[in-house]
Amino acid sequence: MNDLPIALSTGCMSRNPILNCLEPISAAGFNLVEICSLPSHFNFHDKEMVRQTARKLQDLGMGACSFHAPFADHIDITSLDEGTRRRSIEEVLVAARAAAMLSARSFVIHPGPEHAGTPPPGERERRLEHVASSLSEIAGRCHEMGVQCLLENKLPHLLFGNIPDMMWILGAMSTVQVGVCLDTGHAHLAGDLENAVQKLANYLRLVHASDNLSRFDDHRPPGKGDINWWRLLGQLRQVGFSAPMVLEIAGQGSQEDTLRAARDGVLFLQEQRRSLDFPPSACI
Repeated sequence: MNDLPIALSTGCMSRNPILNCLEPISAAGFNLVEICSLPSHFNFHDKEMVRQTARKLQDLGMGACSFHAPFADHIDITSLDEGTRRRSIEEVLVAARAAAMLSARSFVIHPGPEHAGTPPPGERERRLEHVASSLSEIAGRCHEMGVQCLLENKLPHLLFGNIPDMMWILGAMSTVQVGVCLDTGHAHLAGDLENAVQKLANYLRLVHASDNLSRFDDHRPPGKGDINWWRLLGQLRQVGFSAPMVLEIAGQGSQEDTLRAARDGVLFLQEQRRSLDFPPSACI
């Protein structure tokens, strides 16, 4: 963890087309980004748009450390309806192909649907089996394309939004070509951030860094909530984590305000790391 890269998710500018966002992000000092897949921001079905984005990243000397898979109510890779499940897998794989075209290192996906509630016991087990099967197929295809599939811990009120279910899914998958993206905001709302680092350490390949006040997933910059970042960074160092941290913050009004908040978040993380005897980051 001596040279921890810090990237910025383009989701903080998701109201604008991605081609209008990359230059300001670069000018703010970020040379790594995670690509947000919201259709109004980045239409990953449009191959020419994907090619233009890849060229823009290259021209700016930037890289895509990760690509966030699409998530919506109609995308359900756990569905008991085989037609819905297949359509959901195909939609995710279109995004995975875009990630490969962008030379993204990682493809981050939510392991389950975007709805709350607890299904009946029999249905829950079948959905768990379906998500393990679906993710095995997706992870295998990602590996063929040179992209690593990462499962993200979800909000605690969502189906499979807890670490035990996530560990079960990882164990049930038929491939080892998979890792984990730890979302700090989600784990903090679950009251399980410290345990999550330890439990997921062997799989941990990426961190989504955002803060909150233990009430809402409002994607505050690090230092603007009540997460103990000094303790978290110490834990990450202890488990040997050296992969990117992605600032996944909400838009802060104007583009300038958003980028200023992102820079403040980076400076805060650097200060916390220095207090743990980390050398200054050379990645921003």
